[in-house]
Amino acid sequence: MAGLEPRVEYLESFRCPLGGLAAGPPRVLCHGAALFVSAGSERVSVYEQEGRLLTAVYSFPAQVWHLELSAVPRLLYVLCAQKGIYCLSPDPESRFVNQDDGGDQDSEDGEPPCAVISVDPDACLLPDATLCTFTVVGDKLVTLAQGPAHWKVQLFECPRPGEDARPRGQVGEVELSTSSPLTGPLGEPTAARFLPVLCCVSPAGLSALHSRAQGSGAFLLERTLFGQLFGVDASLLESPVILCGLPDGQLCCVVLKTLVTSKLSPGDPKALVKILHHLEEPVVFIGAVKTESLAEDVGDTHPDCLVALGHDGRVLAIKAGWDEAGTLVPELREYRLPGPVLCAACGGGGRVYHSTTSELCVVDLAQGGVPSGDLGDPPSLLCAAGLGVCSVVTLSVLSEVPEGGVRLLALSTRGRLMTCRLPLSSEVPGPTRAAAASTGQKIKDLLSGIGTVSERVSSLRKTVDQRNKALTCLNEAMNVSCILLSSREGPRPISCTVTTAWSHPQLQDVLMATCRLENSSGLSLDRGWALCVRVLTSASASDSDVASVATTYTIPVDRLGPGDRREVTLPLGPGEDGILHLPLTVSCTLHYSLREVVGGALAPSESSKGPSLDECRPDVLPEQDGICLPLSQHTVDMLWCLRFPGLAAPHTQAPGLLGPLCDPVDTFLGSLLGPRSEPTGPASLRAKFLPPLVATIHVSAELLRAALGNCLSAGTSLGCAALQWLLAENAALDVVRARRLSSVQGVAPDGADVHLTVREVAVTDLGAAGPVQTVEIQVESSSLASMCSAHHAVIGRLQRMVVEQAARIPGPPDLRVQCLQQTHSSHETLLREVQTLRDRLCTEDEASPHATAQRLLQVYGQLRSPSLLLV
Repeated sequence: MAGLEPRVEYLESFRCPLGGLAAGPPRVLCHGAALFVSAGSERVSVYEQEGRLLTAVYSFPAQVWHLELSAVPRLLYVLCAQKGIYCLSPDPESRFVNQDDGGDQDSEDGEPPCAVISVDPDACLLPDATLCTFTVVGDKLVTLAQGPAHWKVQLFECPRPGEDARPRGQVGEVELSTSSPLTGPLGEPTAARFLPVLCCVSPAGLSALHSRAQGSGAFLLERTLFGQLFGVDASLLESPVILCGLPDGQLCCVVLKTLVTSKLSPGDPKALVKILHHLEEPVVFIGAVKTESLAEDVGDTHPDCLVALGHDGRVLAIKAGWDEAGTLVPELREYRLPGPVLCAACGGGGRVYHSTTSELCVVDLAQGGVPSGDLGDPPSLLCAAGLGVCSVVTLSVLSEVPEGGVRLLALSTRGRLMTCRLPLSSEVPGPTRAAAASTGQKIKDLLSGIGTVSERVSSLRKTVDQRNKALTCLNEAMNVSCILLSSREGPRPISCTVTTAWSHPQLQDVLMATCRLENSSGLSLDRGWALCVRVLTSASASDSDVASVATTYTIPVDRLGPGDRREVTLPLGPGEDGILHLPLTVSCTLHYSLREVVGGALAPSESSKGPSLDECRPDVLPEQDGICLPLSQHTVDMLWCLRFPGLAAPHTQAPGLLGPLCDPVDTFLGSLLGPRSEPTGPASLRAKFLPPLVATIHVSAELLRAALGNCLSAGTSLGCAALQWLLAENAALDVVRARRLSSVQGVAPDGADVHLTVREVAVTDLGAAGPVQTVEIQVESSSLASMCSAHHAVIGRLQRMVVEQAARIPGPPDLRVQCLQQTHSSHETLLREVQTLRDRLCTEDEASPHATAQRLLQVYGQLRSPSLLLV
């Protein structure tokens, strides 16, 4: 690149913010020997090239966005952000400026001391806070304003020499469509990150019009391309055309003379706007270059290619071409440059100079210097040559030098104004055919490698997603475990309650348990969670060799969100022998399966060959394969299973109770009646031949009253409340509570009648200070097994109640110790006799030891009634 080495000459330095100047607002204009420089602030400096010094600095009320000069009359037009367009004469004695004293001169900004001129507010030619850019075309002022939903092109007449510096009125207006929102949440215009580009293009050959339209935003275009692009009307009217490059990427055009007459002619004004192309990125530059080489005798050197550059490097080149039918049509081609593009300028020989964030570059768009390609194809990459100059934010071509070359005027990102002299004879490097073929093969290889990598990345992404989901599930499982293990007392956030009811499938009574799982926490139970219900039956008292039987039911929870509940119904008995062995223990736990949730994530995929992914395998899971969290444990005893057919309303009578298998005692009693006796049920047989068996429990009224607490409502006796407490898990509780019963008669699972009676009595022989108020609970049944089971259920509840109330009640009442000792001594004597009788039953050789068995039953009866007092 030795041939492209430029000669850089630094003219002046201007102050800039920390980090350098931003592209867009900075502008540099050349008018003869004077340079007008705006470095992105509220000032416009005038620099004389001959004297190499600043002659004046104009201070405006806001940041300067755009500058333009008109030749006749010599006026400077300045657009200030959120203010409007100011017009003044570069002559310092103009009445629109006020020269400040030396106190406003600040040489520390990097600029030499000079006159700082504050612009008078009366110099505002067109006050409008929505203006974003403008251009001057002869005696017309064309502006582009940002409306609430559209961009708006407006046309005004400029003031004539000698008139007041105010526009003589609006001539025309048209709205441009836009595809990006231009307003904020409150309807106010948003601050544009990229300013639009506005320029004027005229057909070649109009010298008078060309002389009036000279400026930074005006250029000529070959007549053939001009007519193809802008239509027959623009060519016949010989009208300049306004090109608009919008921040959303649209490239639009408006014929100037049709805009002048738009108010006088009917029709839709939007029909005046033509969208040439959409770059899909902000437009930062519009210009024209000459790309075709001409013979020496042809003097037409007007540009034949319209060029538009986007901020991200997309280049649009429009030339005149021929279609398959031989008709002249505009030929649009897209290219790609390394971006972002900060600014650009068009030079001779089809060259386009542009600046990126790193350096100043040049690219040759002349015929044969760029790759071919249609508009629908992917943009070809242009080979841009770096010029070895620092990044610049504004750029313009000053002139061609006699030695052969070009002279550029630029303002660097550090605020330094400079000129660059480039040799025009240097060749800009471009891709050769061999290099292009090699590049194509490399691209194919890269695409093939990208496909392989893409498949691997897709597989790895799937694996990572699985593991992320597994980690999320594990985190949720940990949170559920923490809230369950931390809530030992009080209501649990996730609970499981159990209720029982009798059903009659296949003509057999079956006790069913309904487990209700309720989630009152803010967490969800998703995949991997299951409700495990373990039913443990007690061993038969008559056969001690038979062990307890446990059955576990596992029900997947699937998904249980906050506030949701799930119910499941399970059979409890009777078993295969037709007997319901009581009590039953029902344990409810939550189980979280680690293998179901984590096993798939730990399994290596087919494409994961790396050692880091093979370190974790499913066999690292613990042996228990899950987490168990206990929820509740319930003991289902006789009081749960009693049925009360007599308590049901007439229209809701309980279905007939199906009796159990034939009992040996009932068979024996039935044989005594003989074949001619009238048939009777098992209950009648037991009542006729066997006396009822009774068990009595006495509880201190004070203790029971303290335990029931809130259950004692107004008008409810202590006996009624105690019976309701005993039958709290029974399905007949609501009827017992509604009728305020203190005595009920039910049916046991084996069909025997069970009579429960609760009443208040006074015990006179125990209290030292007088009678002790007690509650007597009496269990009566003709079936020994049913009576024992019900008695055991009552005793169990009372034992738990005494343990809970031991720390709450102040102490037992004052009792007669001697009486207690006598009662205790008599019970010990009866217990020794029970042991003796049981040993005799095991050693006697008699065929039917009826006397021993009868005496044993009598002793058991004496132990159960009357019993000791619970205080």
